[in-house]
Amino acid sequence: MNPLLKRALVENRAWIFPLLLALLANVFAYLILVRPLAVKSAGAADRALEAASALAVAEKVHLAAQGLVSGKMQADEELKAFYQKVLPSDLAGARRITYASLPALVRKARVKYEGRTTNVEAVDKEKLLGKMSIRMVLQGNYEGLRQFIYDLERSPEFVIIDDLSMVEG
Repeated sequence: MNPLLKRALVENRAWIFPLLLALLANVFAYLILVRPLAVKSAGAADRALEAASALAVAEKVHLAAQGLVSGKMQADEELKAFYQKVLPSDLAGARRITYASLPALVRKARVKYEGRTTNVEAVDKEKLLGKMSIRMVLQGNYEGLRQFIYDLERSPEFVIIDDLSMVEG
């Protein structure tokens, strides 16, 4: 060791020893008290950020769920309106709609009406809808049949064409 440094340490040991002891106490206090609190505080900040992120995700999910519920309610209302306004309420109403309108469309398209059979499926009380099938035999040229189908699809009555057979004659 340098003699000057040794002399300074010996002469000022009354001041140096308490300063070193205070420095060691500060380092010890930092390691035991301050550092764990800083880590804990940083962990709390991270948890707060995670909680804020989770809250934002939950709010988005909640908004999506609300949109789904309102969409379902709107679809239910539209379906109810479809049942009440578009579809006939009973079998007699369905027959009334098709009995006069189909032959009128046939005449308008200049197609010959040869026959018609109606088939009604048995309706369960649990079901809201029944099914009435009509089989029509028409005779005419291609343009006339095409015009009949076009007029039928454009008519206000709700009719589904689920099978169509054409035979060249």
